[in-house]
Amino acid sequence: MADQPGQTIEYQWAYSIMDSSRVSTFLISMLLIVYGSFRSLNMEQEARDRANGGPSGNCLLNPAQQAQTENNVQTLDTMQALCLPLGASISLLVMFFFFDSMQMLFAICTAIIATVALAFLLLPMCQYIIRPCSDGNKISFGMCGRFTAAELLSFSLSVFIVCIWVLTGHWLLMDAMGMGLCVAFIAFVRLPSLKVSTLLLTGLLIYDVFWVFFSSYIFSTNVMVKVATRPAENPVGLVARKLHIGGVAKEAPKLSLPGKLVFPSIHNTGHFSMLGLGDIVMPGLLLCFVLRYDAYKKSQGLTGSRLTYFHCSLLGYFLGLLTATVSSEVFKAAQPALLYLVPFTLLPLLTMAYLKGDLRRMWSEPFKSLTVSKHLQDV
Repeated sequence: MADQPGQTIEYQWAYSIMDSSRVSTFLISMLLIVYGSFRSLNMEQEARDRANGGPSGNCLLNPAQQAQTENNVQTLDTMQALCLPLGASISLLVMFFFFDSMQMLFAICTAIIATVALAFLLLPMCQYIIRPCSDGNKISFGMCGRFTAAELLSFSLSVFIVCIWVLTGHWLLMDAMGMGLCVAFIAFVRLPSLKVSTLLLTGLLIYDVFWVFFSSYIFSTNVMVKVATRPAENPVGLVARKLHIGGVAKEAPKLSLPGKLVFPSIHNTGHFSMLGLGDIVMPGLLLCFVLRYDAYKKSQGLTGSRLTYFHCSLLGYFLGLLTATVSSEVFKAAQPALLYLVPFTLLPLLTMAYLKGDLRRMWSEPFKSLTVSKHLQDV
């Protein structure tokens, strides 16, 4: 019993992992990936059903229909996957050097994008609520387009939440906006093959490691942490100063931009656990890809085992996030989460695909090759 205090200090990192903020980070990040992946799969199936004339349609997609059903999503190619880490680095440097002069632009653009993304996140809930009292017809707004009542409700709720966030700067509303951005990105951006996925995640791993571990040697500070934690000027405060409304200008809080999710600790007052949106979105794109591949294999009757690629990758994501959390507690420093998330999600997936004989097909345009062969068989 005499060594109990020493043991408590030695295993302090283990208690920290079970903190409420850490548990919230684990649960929410995994739920966002699962939800975003299934939203993407559902959108793809609905588009295919519409193009085929209904769920039971058997006609094939012509080029015009194919373009129409895919114009809402962005499929990354090899060049885009290679350029994305470079573009992210340039954006990071712009925010690092010019944040003070451009912070108002950053805050306004973020609020606009987050409003649309949050409306997308809230849309299924609004559809469920409004279904009993709506016939589903679209309402015309002239040049703005036609929208259903559920879409109008979700957009109104989204605008309301973003406005309250601007006025209060509350972390919970910032998290809601960040969740919307994660789900929208996973749902509307797709990886076409395992080759593109590997190039993208490997490039982002190098990007994350460099800016977290080595940027301080060049810029005398951790650029990634500095940009992620720097608050922006409130647009309300700026307008109040222009109009000489002193009271409002003083009360307007600085805004922490929704480029991350933060969760407070219940037991440790003032302690927050933080996870960047990229640490959710980028592995989430890989999991979305394997979920679509699992669904395609199932539709072709090619499933063999109950353990799917999606299950394997989701378990890898959990273990990678756990390892990143342990490392941050042990070393008492910010860790590049993708350093752990990428190997833990990608390597088991590659191994499983090789053992099941799917690696060559998944590596290069699996959906296109399978679709072409299926069409040839039908002809």
